[in-house]
Amino acid sequence: MSIDIQAHADAILGLLRAREDLTVYPPPEPEDTGQIVPDEADPPYVAVHIRPGFAMGPSIVLATTRAVFDITAHCVGGNDIAARAVAQQVVDALLDVVPVIAGRQCFPIRYLDSPPVRADESTGRLVVDQVYVFRLETLPG
Repeated sequence: MSIDIQAHADAILGLLRAREDLTVYPPPEPEDTGQIVPDEADPPYVAVHIRPGFAMGPSIVLATTRAVFDITAHCVGGNDIAARAVAQQVVDALLDVVPVIAGRQCFPIRYLDSPPVRADESTGRLVVDQVYVFRLETLPG
């Protein structure tokens, strides 16, 4: 049994892109520029990194059937209030949502972690990054 990594990524990104007031990177194809965040991007936005992982599923044959996807959302704003506003959009789009992925039984997306906020003024303007990490787990459905 093969676990479709792109289908999982598409489902996660689709939940975020469905929010009209949220700019999501990486951009969808065919807009993909080969960068997660284009050089000309201005906050506010969310930059999403999806890390696939795999684990043993509940199976008699002891097969690796459980998909475990960590979703790291960099909620970026021009100040701390803007970064929190992006974070709120991301939390509303993902937390406890059960995505739909063909051939998979999906569990609710759960919160994992939120490291300290990072402020960067190295470019001469303030950019604040509030990171949230979520997890999506699925089994064959």
